[in-house]
Amino acid sequence: MKKDLLLLHGALGSKHQFQNLKPLLTDDFIIHDFNFSGHGGSSDTHGFSIPGFTQQLIEYIQSNKLSDVYIFGYSMGGYVALKASLQIPSYISKIATLGTKFDWSPESTAREIKMLNPDVMETKVPQFAEKLRKEHTPQDWKSVVRATADLMTKLSERDQLEEADFKSIQTVVTLGRGDQDKMVSEEETNTVALWLPNAEIVALADVKHPIESISPDKIQDFIKRTFA
Repeated sequence: MKKDLLLLHGALGSKHQFQNLKPLLTDDFIIHDFNFSGHGGSSDTHGFSIPGFTQQLIEYIQSNKLSDVYIFGYSMGGYVALKASLQIPSYISKIATLGTKFDWSPESTAREIKMLNPDVMETKVPQFAEKLRKEHTPQDWKSVVRATADLMTKLSERDQLEEADFKSIQTVVTLGRGDQDKMVSEEETNTVALWLPNAEIVALADVKHPIESISPDKIQDFIKRTFA
């Protein structure tokens, strides 16, 4: 019998990120995905924040009766999955994260926010800006970028998971990290793995942070091995 697998996208992304991955998983899982509030052209119904996205995830799981679900969360999606597991642990069987950042100190957050200036992005990385425009239409992609910067600020100030939170998570967790990921350090991943009671780290060779740069076959293999 196939298990339910919920795919959660990252910041500035949408469920569109998984369009090439889902066909590779349908033989083994019942696939679920959705756009976080304010992403992928959706309206902001839950508040553009980690707590808001966590509540949206909980509502999705409960309304779709996904008891004992597997969750794969890319980047921010992995963080939201871990947040949700503190509130509804009995609904979530296992979590796999990939490229999830855990160090939200003021210094680390400032480095990330510095790159989230939509006017600069439009000038310096016009192809990426155009991708964001298409991904979030009919919403204004620049508003999504600014809201993401605000989310990161709130995450640093009050919304982040603390050591005690990680130690309270009983769900089985696999922390995937690309060996060329410049956004997520090996140190922060190792630290969180030590705090989590039931965790392992999987290093993915020749993998950078952007999900678009990762082969769907490589992500599929990671997911299948994790949830075998």
